[in-house]
This record gives sequence, structure tokens and C-alpha cells, in this order.
Amino acid sequence: MTAELTFTATRSDAPLPDADREAVLADPGFGSTFTDHMALATWTKGEGWHDGQVRAFGPLQLSPAAAVLHYAQEVFEGMKAYRHEDGSVWTFRPDRNAARMARSCERLALPVLPEEDFVGAIRALVQADEPWVPAYGTGETSLYLRPFMFASEAFLGVRPANEVTFSVIASPAGAYFSGGLKPVNLWVSQDYARAGEGGTGAAKCGGNYASSLAGQLEGQAQGCDQAVFLDSSTHTYIEELGGMNLFFVTKDGRLRTPALTGSILEGVTRDSILELAPDLGLTPEESRIEIDWWKEGVASGEITEVFACGTAAVVTPVGELRWAGGSAPSTGGEGGGEMTRTIRQSLLDIQYGVAEDTRGWMTRLV
Repeated sequence: MTAELTFTATRSDAPLPDADREAVLADPGFGSTFTDHMALATWTKGEGWHDGQVRAFGPLQLSPAAAVLHYAQEVFEGMKAYRHEDGSVWTFRPDRNAARMARSCERLALPVLPEEDFVGAIRALVQADEPWVPAYGTGETSLYLRPFMFASEAFLGVRPANEVTFSVIASPAGAYFSGGLKPVNLWVSQDYARAGEGGTGAAKCGGNYASSLAGQLEGQAQGCDQAVFLDSSTHTYIEELGGMNLFFVTKDGRLRTPALTGSILEGVTRDSILELAPDLGLTPEESRIEIDWWKEGVASGEITEVFACGTAAVVTPVGELRWAGGSAPSTGGEGGGEMTRTIRQSLLDIQYGVAEDTRGWMTRLV
């Protein structure tokens, strides 16, 4: 067994002045401003993981021949750190993110980072940049955490890299819906698939997101916010959006979501909602769901609410569904249906320490 990584901290000699940081935290946006530090570790064949450190945020030195630039051998995760009322800082289910990154690494032929090192890197970075975590009571603000890993070896042969870099960066994030919760309209993509059978759809890697962009642009050209992707072989079954899982509330009290087939990302928020469903009087159901059921179910009233979920937006109500030659009306109202809002608030209350964490989902970082 390899020894647990130690992340040695070297403070930045040019941190953002306090007043400038507070100005950012007053209107953080999403993913545009980064904290003063980053966590790093290196893996090499034969030596394993080593050289854990927290140092000033800045450019990475990378050879133009780095394998990631040519063969896309990389994975990432998305998480948040939340300030609680007593000033402490917590994150939500990091063990699930660590486990998913491990699965992604195995699929992309990257070395697995042990869970304790994954969490250790996040804790070390948040401890260094604790002032960047927005204050409690400032709405749905948080510190977004982005762990990622990539093949950094300079080599143009097609094989798993012998040198890999792991890093965590952080960015303060405001509420995803700055003007209040609003349903998103979706376009059914018939010409593009996000992933295929036997591919990397279940891994959280950049290629999946790149492959979703053409469908997203097509949807935007049709006046929609995002695209819904179907299975690649029959274009019959619902899979997910470019970066969010889908749920359907039925009039008989079921909470349906597409079953994990190997081409759908297993979202941490998705898993959490399935666990919470019985507490809210819903029967969770994972199954293959035909796009025609969605189209017809909204019209018949069998489907009462549709929502998407993910780390960034938590839960997003879905409005109108459009496709070439037709559309299905919104079930979302102005700010989402009652159950959509209840599920969303239940998650937020746990994450911000408002509700008791009876499942042990929260991990204290500071």
C-alpha cells in the first residue's frame, strides 16, 4: 500500500488584495475568477503518486508534445465548498466524487488517485484559500472546486502515459439562477449523440462535453437553452443533457430517471435525489425511458414535472421540449413545479447546514 500523499503548502507572494477579493465575492459569477492557490501532485510509472503541494495559482508548464493535447487522456470532477452559519466550511459527498474519478481514470487508462488523497488535496486547497469561500447567508454562493487529472508526459505514441498530473483549482460561484429559478427549454438532438455503447459516456472526461457542443449549438439555433441526447444506436431512449441528468415526476408518485447503461454519467446529485425521493413521498425508478413517453406523457398529464440536475445548478426545472416538427408544453411554470422546488431545497438545506445531515453526506474541510 502506498503512503498517503502530503500536500506541502507554499503561500502565494502575490495574493489578491482583500478588497479586490471581497468585490469578487460580492458578484462571483461562475468559473471566471480563481483563488490564490492550486493543489498539485504527480504520478510517474514506477514511483506512483508523489510531490503533493499547494502553491500559487498560475500557468502550468506543459510540453507541446504532452499526451493530453493529442490523445485527450484526461478526467475531471466538479464539487462545491459551502460556508455554514458557524463559519465552518464543508463539502458534499466527496467520497462519491472520488469514486467516480477512480472509475473515470480506469476507463481512460489513468492511474487511480486514492480517496484519502483526493479529499486531502481538496482540504489542503480550501484551507489555504478559506477566505475565498463566500459568507453564509449570501444566497446560493459557494466555492466551486475542480479536481482534474491529465497525461502530462511528452510522448506521441498511443499508449497510457507514464507521467500524469493531478490538480485542484477553485473559483467562487454565485447562484446559478441570478434572477430566480427559471425553466430551461430543451431541444431533442436527433443528429448528434453524446456518447455510444462501450465508449466513455459513464466517465467524466472532457471529450464527452466537447461532443455535446454541436448538439447544444443546434438547440440554441432552435431557440432552446440546451439539448437532450438520445441513445446512439436507436435514437429512441433518453440519456441526458450535455452535463446534467434528467428526472420525471409522474401523477402516480413515481420519480423516473434514465437507467445507467454505460453511456450516461452517474451524477452525484442524481444519486442523492434517488436516495431522498422516498422521504418526499416519491417512488424512485431507474429504467430506460423512450422519448415518445416524454412527448406523450406531458400531453396526457401523466408527467407532472420534469427537471435536470447537476452540481452547478443543483436542480433545474425543464420547460418546453422541442424537436423537428413538434413540441411538448412546459410543466415547469415560472419557477418549477412544487416537487422540483422541494427536492432542490432539500438538497440545499443539507449542503448549507440548515437541515440535519442524517446520512453523513457532508465532510468538514475547515
